[in-house]
Amino acid sequence: MAPSNPDAPPLRNDRHLGVDDLRLRIERGEIDTVVVAFTDMQGRLQGKRLHGRYFLDHVLGHGTEGCNYLLGVDVDMNTVDGYAITSWERGYGDMEFQLDLSTIRLLPHLPGSAMVQCDLAWPASSSGGDHQPVVQSPRTILKRQVDRADELGYVALAGTELEFVAYQDSYEAASELNYHGLTPVNQYNVDYSILGTTRIEGLLREIRNATYAAGMNVEGAKGECNLGQHEIGFLYDDVVVTADNHAVYKTMAKEIAAQQGRSITFMAKVNEREGSSCHIHLSLRGKDGSIVFWDDDRDDRTELYDQFIAGVLATMADFTLLYAPNINSYKRFADGSFAPTAIAWGEDNRTCAVRLVGRGPAARMENRVPGGDVNPYLALAAMLAGGLHGIERGLELEPPTEGNAYTSGRPTVPRTLREAREVFTASEVARATLGDEVVDHYTNMADVELAAYQAAVTDWELRRGFERL
Repeated sequence: MAPSNPDAPPLRNDRHLGVDDLRLRIERGEIDTVVVAFTDMQGRLQGKRLHGRYFLDHVLGHGTEGCNYLLGVDVDMNTVDGYAITSWERGYGDMEFQLDLSTIRLLPHLPGSAMVQCDLAWPASSSGGDHQPVVQSPRTILKRQVDRADELGYVALAGTELEFVAYQDSYEAASELNYHGLTPVNQYNVDYSILGTTRIEGLLREIRNATYAAGMNVEGAKGECNLGQHEIGFLYDDVVVTADNHAVYKTMAKEIAAQQGRSITFMAKVNEREGSSCHIHLSLRGKDGSIVFWDDDRDDRTELYDQFIAGVLATMADFTLLYAPNINSYKRFADGSFAPTAIAWGEDNRTCAVRLVGRGPAARMENRVPGGDVNPYLALAAMLAGGLHGIERGLELEPPTEGNAYTSGRPTVPRTLREAREVFTASEVARATLGDEVVDHYTNMADVELAAYQAAVTDWELRRGFERL
């Protein structure tokens, strides 16, 4: 149904809901629950489930609120020190959840449910005041880089290729087993195997069809290398739309697996075999839709494209913390693993951090550094910040790496979270493009993870030292 309100935002596609359509479905009793959600630092959807009538009467016009500690907790939801915007001393007040009405979608795997995604703002009574955006919010960080691109005359398009490992065990059973000895849904490498995906098609098909009905443009599914590893791909789109869909897809995939008594993990490295990546494809277009990365007359890359790639490479170490945000992320960076270590680019070269693919309108860069645990808003913001830095500075692109980048002698990405943290917090480019408030906030996030890991005694240490040391 087309919205009757001329001020209503345009629908992203015909599977999204307009405000009038949502209202009508609630009044008919077809929808009784509206999930109001934002994406937190860890890339997770957080928010509330609201009764449909309450949503219409009290939330639709002005949003809702939630505790500001949601941008200041660790992955276990523990309150931690060091964040400027949220603390015991500041009283853990509220943030406003500002509804983005262009994101309304059905949740077909959940009866009677719809979702709307949100931006975060400070209430007028807070020190931020006057409904100003929470600049540390991942969605706001990305939107500010989108605004930078707009000022230069460009729009950004992106697609994320997100891998996961699926298990026959439920999440509850996996927890009881302490995540050891789980049964993967495939017992051998099923990369591109039709038989391998057929074996788990009941899960893959449900995720594909449910995400399509929820407004995502699904391409397909394929097997991957690790036992039980698969990938479901989605079409290229506006960068914010892609990040929104990425966050919803991860949640939906886990929920659907749980409904089937199975579990899915998007950890970057779940065992000693192949890790799970999140290759990110990105390109710029003119605001009129014109192709700016390719010169048809020369049938070659434009200078703008080269400058953008040069900027991404020049800032790769600066922004590795945003591409690889967890301790586990760095276990994936291994030579000869298809996870890149060398800060290099190549034409269709999967050993490089940046792989260039496509020609003409399809010309785009692929960032192969992020893993399945990445926050898409932060990674896309970092890629845009780096690429626009290259354009603004007119950086020159170095020659491509031919052959095996693992043995090229090129500089490498930081190999630990601590090293990435040090480079990020000291980065002049990060502070100039993202702002001190953002850099300090995510530096503290790294510090929290490092402190937690430093205090942990691992299974590896126990096995290695319990008897023999």
